[in-house]
Amino acid sequence: MQQSSLRSQDPLKFRTTDVDEARQVIGERFYSNFIDVLGANTEFTAQYGIAAFGPLTLGRLDFGADVRIRFGELGSYHVDIPLGGHMAWRQGPHTESVATPARAAVFQPSGHTTLDRVSGDCPLVAVKVDSKALHGQLEQLLGRTVRAPVVLAPELDIAQGTGLSWVRMISTVSDEMQAGGLPARPIVARPLQEALLTGLLLTAGHRYRDELDRPVPALRPGPVKRALEAMHSMPQHPFTTAELAVVARVSVRRLQEAFQQYVGMAPLAYLTDVRLTYIHDELRRGAPGEVSVSEAAHRWGFTHLGRFSARYRARFGELPSQTLRSG
Repeated sequence: MQQSSLRSQDPLKFRTTDVDEARQVIGERFYSNFIDVLGANTEFTAQYGIAAFGPLTLGRLDFGADVRIRFGELGSYHVDIPLGGHMAWRQGPHTESVATPARAAVFQPSGHTTLDRVSGDCPLVAVKVDSKALHGQLEQLLGRTVRAPVVLAPELDIAQGTGLSWVRMISTVSDEMQAGGLPARPIVARPLQEALLTGLLLTAGHRYRDELDRPVPALRPGPVKRALEAMHSMPQHPFTTAELAVVARVSVRRLQEAFQQYVGMAPLAYLTDVRLTYIHDELRRGAPGEVSVSEAAHRWGFTHLGRFSARYRARFGELPSQTLRSG
């Protein structure tokens, strides 16, 4: 067995015939679980290749025997991609479905999850996706705040089109992470992580797909687009609504009306949201002792720490200090 002292961020190659060891590694890298080997006189041999990739965890899992795996609530989005065989599964109220090399299984963060039977000839590509990261990526693509959780369709067509393309991207990055290739370097990793999150949002079914598929000009009229570009290019600048109206080349009233219609909030509320997102990313990537919550807040224009913490918690569901510790 691979030594359990390895950090959860290190790529892992692992092989065992011990069910408890196999269960422990899945628990450390993915989720708490119970594994049952199905059928008598079956030789169980688990082989894993797992790598953390920012907000994603990518794994190739092979059990060598028919197994049942039971989880509680995952707490993350997850996609299981069979490379052969079949996998019968269910989650929450969703009735049993069967995943195949042509149809992947997509799991939500909530709902008890069971893989009723993973056939012995069904190695899986497993993709764990941080729920906050996927939500944040959707907001960046839409250019507005999304209040409700994203519910992904439970099945994903991976035999053709964007689904097949996304699976190829996942497989390539997973292989390169195991080999210590370019995706392991931070300067390359971040855009690839965003590309994989975007690819999932453009491939899986959900209520925002039609909006994502529209051309950008239809989503953002010229004045709104000019104001958004100014805020994203200089998020630390102390913009006023009047200044943004000058940038947008419309009146203050027209800018406010356009933002409410196309963004869903006032211009300065959007600017606050942009700054909070930058702080959240900074804290998530940092470590206690290297990054200070108060310094990050002041750097992005928040002078009152109490009000900043309240806004941050309302936006991300946790205190900034909790984000820093979890990062």
